[in-house]
Amino acid sequence: MAHVVTGGRQTPSERVSRAFPLGVHDSVAGVPEVPGAVNVSVYAPGLEAVDVWFEEQPGQWSSTLLDGRSAGVHHGRVEGLRPGIRYGFWGHGTALPAEPGSFQLLLDPYGRGIDTVERVGGKPLYFSVATSHRFDWNGDELPHTRWRDSVIYEAHVRGMTKLNPALPEDLRGTYAGMGHPETIRYLKELGITAVELLPVHLHIDERHLQDLGLSNYWGYNTLGYFAPHLDYATPTAQAAGPQAVQDEFKTMVRDLHAAGIEVILDVVYNHTAEGTQDEPALCWRGLGEQTYYRHDAEGRYVDTTGCGNSLDFSEPRVIQMALDSLRYWVSEYHVDGFRFDLAPTLARDADNRYDRRHPLLVALAADPVMHGIKLIAEPWDLGPDGWQTGNFPPGWADWNDRFRDTARDFWLVDQATLAAGAPAGSLARLGTALAGSADLFARSGRTPLSSVNLVTAHDGFTLADLTAYNHKHNEANGEENRDGSSHNRSWNHGVEGETPDPQVRRHREQTARNLMATLLLSVGIPMITAGDETGRTQQGNNNAYCQDNETAWLSWDHDDAAQRMFDATAALLRLRREFLSLQPYAFPADPRDAFLLWFDAAGEPMTDSAWHDPGCRVLQLLIGSGRGDRAGLVVINGGLEAEDVVLPGRRTLDEAGVTANGGHLYELVFSTADPDGRRKGARLACGEKDRAAGNSVSVYRI
Repeated sequence: MAHVVTGGRQTPSERVSRAFPLGVHDSVAGVPEVPGAVNVSVYAPGLEAVDVWFEEQPGQWSSTLLDGRSAGVHHGRVEGLRPGIRYGFWGHGTALPAEPGSFQLLLDPYGRGIDTVERVGGKPLYFSVATSHRFDWNGDELPHTRWRDSVIYEAHVRGMTKLNPALPEDLRGTYAGMGHPETIRYLKELGITAVELLPVHLHIDERHLQDLGLSNYWGYNTLGYFAPHLDYATPTAQAAGPQAVQDEFKTMVRDLHAAGIEVILDVVYNHTAEGTQDEPALCWRGLGEQTYYRHDAEGRYVDTTGCGNSLDFSEPRVIQMALDSLRYWVSEYHVDGFRFDLAPTLARDADNRYDRRHPLLVALAADPVMHGIKLIAEPWDLGPDGWQTGNFPPGWADWNDRFRDTARDFWLVDQATLAAGAPAGSLARLGTALAGSADLFARSGRTPLSSVNLVTAHDGFTLADLTAYNHKHNEANGEENRDGSSHNRSWNHGVEGETPDPQVRRHREQTARNLMATLLLSVGIPMITAGDETGRTQQGNNNAYCQDNETAWLSWDHDDAAQRMFDATAALLRLRREFLSLQPYAFPADPRDAFLLWFDAAGEPMTDSAWHDPGCRVLQLLIGSGRGDRAGLVVINGGLEAEDVVLPGRRTLDEAGVTANGGHLYELVFSTADPDGRRKGARLACGEKDRAAGNSVSVYRI
């Protein structure tokens, strides 16, 4: 394989380059335009001098020394590095281990595209690829859905569409499949306003998975913070190269936006795919390991992620890289928000302590590009003081693990306890969860609209599996069932796994509806995990991160039970939309525009003793606004037996500002115990009794 070193005499103006912006740019402010030349800049504090190697013609590699240097940034003017060309960095004056193109060059941390080359009998090689930003957005605008109206759907690009028979075969499991009209129709029919995509930054498989013949399906192992993952593109786009992959991704975003659906990316800035210190350098490790990664006093990696390394967010250039990446995905890809994996790691100072006024968080709050962009924290990591739910600053929303645990405890752990003849827990925690964990978020100056409520996520049991398994079944992961959590707050309803018993199946379905109703009727932002709306199972695998197969993909073969679950979820979301549309603009963030009133089974206000009495399992929540056009009543019976419930009286409604309606104030619109809707539409007067089935949630329109 031939290679040459470029040189040639240049005029002073032709040699002018800038340290910023980092990466490859054909137009940089303050740099004279030279046809065919680009500005190349890389932060490589660990190297004395840097060459950029690039493949001008297939098999013909050239190099140029980046002759400018400023505070660890190496930059220079490079001719011939056009869009579509592969390139990488190497230490100037350091012997090449092999012919260029046959060994791993150091990737550009700001590379807009990454190409892979499979080596026979060896690990693949990765190359940065120059791309163009040109794309016809056709007037695309971000939907900017208000937080209170948002319903998030956590999905995997491949898993969402891989088995969908309504899609052309070559579009299944791809960006194009995600933006296909059939996928959009399904999301709209369900009532989704935003898809939260598991990592789409280019990622690779960890060494131990390669040894097992498995892959990192979830994708939390990032190799490129500016490049979309190649394998989620159609075969046609992959064959055409990274530019076509980018265009397919942008088309997906444009088509989802046209339907009013936002795109939120799950991003992994806490660690990189370079793994532990003994693994080969792919990018940051070779450019400046001591600066990019966090170390202890003995020079060992400090790992707050469980993935072998942690990026050091006390370093300005690491902060800048994350900020530049986020701005790039907003500006160039029109994404609407980000969910930050292990977010506390991104806000740890030089002493490895979480700081809610960390420079990264301050910069995000002040950056005009990020205004109106949804920022969602996974508010925990594995470091000291790693649990920070409720402690992120205004402008952020947090995954609410307290809500998750409370909902599971009430509908699963408590039900198992009651079925065994023992007393269960009280209603106090459930009431707090239904109210959006207001106390948890108030301490950071935020409202319940900062609570992203969830019962499940990609990590853990699916909703159906929560009702069918007491124990994890992760044998297929190749770790002898040691991986994944053993504390799932699940209940199998007396039988582990699948069963033909119709009574057990009915009970499980109702429990799943109870959990979904609790999620969708609570104050805050609901997040549904893809497939929970149809009872998707992973056969008890609660850590399907390496299962790129039918275990983790959505099934589109929906039986009657799946259809019942879908119908219940869609009905609950319609009720949620209808209710919110009739409330004042500030509802429910402003307490002056919202009321939440709590009653017991007798229709009397809840007392402190009732809240904490394990024998009290019935709770009524009256929710609305004195200036709203509609109020709602949620009746929860967490006991095993049906109970007579006295609905709140007229005086209570009058004091809350709810307008009476000819004496027939309560209309039953949904019950988890009535999936066929036989009682739907029943009307009851103020103070009248209704029968609440055991283990059920009922919703009344007022």
